[in-house]
Amino acid sequence: MNNSKKAQVLIVDDEVNLLEVLTTVVANEGYSVKSTNFPDKAESMIDKYDFDLVITDLKMSPIDGMSILRYAKRKDPNTQVLMMTAFGTIETAIEALKAGAFDYVVKPFKLDNIKLFIRRALEHRATIIENDNLKEILKQKYDFKNIIGESSELRNVIQCVQKVAATDATVLITGESGTGKELFAKAIFANSNRQNMPFVSINCGAMVETLLESELFGHVKGSFTDAVSDKKGLFQVADGGTIFLDEIGLTSKSFQMKLLRVLQEREIRRVGDTRDIKVDVRIIAATNENLEEKVKNNSFREDLYYRLSVFPILLPPLRNRTGDIPLLIKYFLDKSSAKLGKTFRPEKEFVDILSKYNWPGNIRELENIIERSVLLAESTAIKANNLPDSLLNFNNSEKTSDDRELRAVIDEAQRNHILRVLEETNGNKKLASRILDIDPATLYRKMEKLSIE
Repeated sequence: MNNSKKAQVLIVDDEVNLLEVLTTVVANEGYSVKSTNFPDKAESMIDKYDFDLVITDLKMSPIDGMSILRYAKRKDPNTQVLMMTAFGTIETAIEALKAGAFDYVVKPFKLDNIKLFIRRALEHRATIIENDNLKEILKQKYDFKNIIGESSELRNVIQCVQKVAATDATVLITGESGTGKELFAKAIFANSNRQNMPFVSINCGAMVETLLESELFGHVKGSFTDAVSDKKGLFQVADGGTIFLDEIGLTSKSFQMKLLRVLQEREIRRVGDTRDIKVDVRIIAATNENLEEKVKNNSFREDLYYRLSVFPILLPPLRNRTGDIPLLIKYFLDKSSAKLGKTFRPEKEFVDILSKYNWPGNIRELENIIERSVLLAESTAIKANNLPDSLLNFNNSEKTSDDRELRAVIDEAQRNHILRVLEETNGNKKLASRILDIDPATLYRKMEKLSIE
């Protein structure tokens, strides 16, 4: 994209004197300018060059400004078009706005005014292109191929999410804290038909009910003490797009009733208002609560639960997809490498310890552990001693537990063998010790240890 100082501008006007003045003014502003006083040449010039802005008179012959506007927009919808018009053709200029013109200026105009219009038009174009780029980046970032993991548990979830993304179905994402519920919500949005519309996210469990209602539904001036002006709610902000309601399980029954109405009627009522406002919003909700259990104990509305869980998605905890842990370790270390300009690599023991941990905090906990380990590392080799004591102690306790289980199995087998030999020798310990190939003193110690009378 051209920046504003190198923007390509085309000026079309059959008034030669005005054309010359405008060309000089625009060139002096630092833009690259091409101009013509033959309107029928404008289209071939638009074909030849990539203009960021076209400034054209409206009333011309044999081709008028409306034709030039439509031609420029067909070639590149992001090309901005500024119309020049005499007072008597303002109605036609308004039609031009409806057809996609950025704005119009009435002749005669001050040159400072035209400079301002040009600057605004080019800034508008830059904003549009920046938003388009951000949307493309968002789509690439949340492409399903970029979700880390190869386990069958994760791949099954991704297959389900891919199917629902292209629909407008309401989605309920459940899973333990840290399993990536918001990541999947954004992936659904980025791969949906609403990807070019707003995505709005709110944590329903992070605010009191009255504030949550005001944030989601909006309010009118004077509806409560601090309502000094009308305010749009997030449902209105997200109109045409997607809203992500995180921690939906922590909401009150009265709020749940209001949300149910949105799902049923597709309309909201601002706090303090008397009229309803239609909204077209896809809802993705998420929770780490057991909503079925909450329905049974009457703390969550059953009708809302079924409205939300049109398409339920259960994210597996990290302990159920341990095969993905080495891939996630590499991903988070690569992020740190890019941020710090170093190439960090994990030692085998480091990966082995993390692969045996039970991860109560799931992927979020793993990411925090990796970041901490990088900060503590004395080199680019990430070692086991960079891990926190709590995690190392967990693995040591696991090893101790395993050792105890193995020792118990060995002791039980040894006890049964000694008992059989004693039975065969009618309790003759000397004879038994010879058969066992141990001295009598050792046999007595083993019998005492293994509780053999």
